[in-house]
Parts: sequence; C-alpha cells; structure tokens
Amino acid sequence: MISLKKRSLISITDFNTEEYLHILSMAKDFEKTPIQNIAEGRVIATLFFEPSTRTRLSFESAANKLGAKIIGFADVNNSSATKGESLSDTIKTVANYADLIIMRHSLEGASRWASEVADIPVINAGDGSNQHPTQCLLDLYSIKKTQKTLDNLHVAMVGDLKYGRTVHSLVEAMCNFNTTFHLVSPESLKLPSAVKILIKERKLTYFQYTEMQEALDKADIVYMTRVQRERFVDIQDYERVKNAYLLDKSMLNNVKENMKILHPLPRVNEINKDVDNTTHAYYFQQALNGVYVRQALIASILGLK
Repeated sequence: MISLKKRSLISITDFNTEEYLHILSMAKDFEKTPIQNIAEGRVIATLFFEPSTRTRLSFESAANKLGAKIIGFADVNNSSATKGESLSDTIKTVANYADLIIMRHSLEGASRWASEVADIPVINAGDGSNQHPTQCLLDLYSIKKTQKTLDNLHVAMVGDLKYGRTVHSLVEAMCNFNTTFHLVSPESLKLPSAVKILIKERKLTYFQYTEMQEALDKADIVYMTRVQRERFVDIQDYERVKNAYLLDKSMLNNVKENMKILHPLPRVNEINKDVDNTTHAYYFQQALNGVYVRQALIASILGLK
C-alpha cells in the first residue's frame, strides 16, 4: 500500500518511481472526475516569493476542485519579508494556519529549508534554478498520455539546460526509464555536469548538439524551454543566447508522426505560433494536465486518498 501522507516533495528524488507512478495513476482518475470535495475543511497556503502564473493558478485550481481553502500571497512585496522577517519565521507562522504549504522561491534550497522548519508538509513549486518536481510530474503524465509509455523513448531537451529547473527534474525522473537524451543548447547553457553524471550512472545514453534539427527528427518528445533572462547576472550574456533556438512549423516536416512538443511555459519566441495548430503541439494540454497531477499530489499528501 503506497502512502504519501504528510510527506514533503522538494525534489523529484524524494519519491521513488513506484510512488510517482502512483500519482500519475491518481491524476488519470482526477482527469475523469475533476470535482471531488474531499478536502473540505483543509487549508492550503500558497507562498510565492517569485512570480508565477501557471504553477500558482493550477495549484489553486486543484485545491478549489478538491474543496480546500487557499491562503497566501503571490507577490513577496505583500509579505512580511519586506519588513525583514526571516524565511524560517514566515514558514513557522504560516504552518500554524494551514495543513500544507506550497512554496516558490528564487533561492536554491529554500524549499528544503522550509520543509525542515515546518511541522506540516511542504511542496516545492520551484526553487531558483534547482528543482521543480510538480512540473516534472505533470511532464511525466503528459509524456505517458501521449506516448502510452515512459520507457524506451528519445527525449530532446532544447534551450536553457543550465538554469532550467524543469529540465533538471525531468532528466532525473526519466533516468528511471530506458531514455535516450538529446541535449540541445548553446555551449554556455549546457546541462550541468552533475545531471549528466546521473545519466551515465544509470548507463543511459545522451547526445549533445548546438543545432536543433537533427535532434527534432529523432525525438519522441521535444521539450522546449525559454532562455531565462532572470537567471543571468550579465545582460550581455543573455542577449547573446536569447534567440538561440526558434522552432517553427517548417522544421517539423521530417519528425516522427506521434512526436509531441512540450514546454513548461511561459514561451517568449522560441516556439512560433504557427506550430500551435499542428498535431505535434501539446504545451497547452500539458498545462491543463498540471491541475489533475496537483490534485492527486495534494490528495495523497493530505491523506485523503
């Protein structure tokens, strides 16, 4: 019997493969029946110290569909952090008011620290360029839904592989399956060595490219990412690579028939709008899948299912 009750989720590695496959199975049930008032009387705190649209709103949508109440803030300027309150004090205080904390923060490790000082579970909604485990779970759900499997796939990661926390989490998760990785990035934005070492330790294969087309034609899944301006200290470094990869419809002529394009969003201009109406575009459905996955995660951690 799998139980995630009162468990925090900070990194995708906090759950084993069986546990996150269990979440994906539950998400499938929530997709069939989204409105389930099983969390009535529960309070969920959403603490977003860093801007978010899809992650925050999909968590709040998921909580509402479960019947929970939501408290929190979507702007650090509306919190006592502006008065100098420490993260520890904020978390300890909010833990008095809620049954679960969902937190996004710009500092790597902030969510782990929060989970250590809180006496209620914490879900990491993104910490700096480190991890984004719930995005990873919805990515896995999207991959499995479109490809009917998570095994033996060719996955192309394109764009900002250095700072892209969604990429780091997804590579770690897909290392549990027989995945071949195609890593497309500028030299300055390559996947960190620590993540590539994990691929090697699992005896899996990866290829690195600076051009996108060859990887597109081999892939079952193309995971596009934007180059994140907010992660660059030197704006000139950003300007050099911001338009490194621009995907348009003309580049899809020789791709696999069932290839799907994912993107954690927001996009800037890395996917042309002429791709949106092709059979390969899946990024808006991917965002919707996040509601079902987050419903499953909240229900599991609160011990409701």
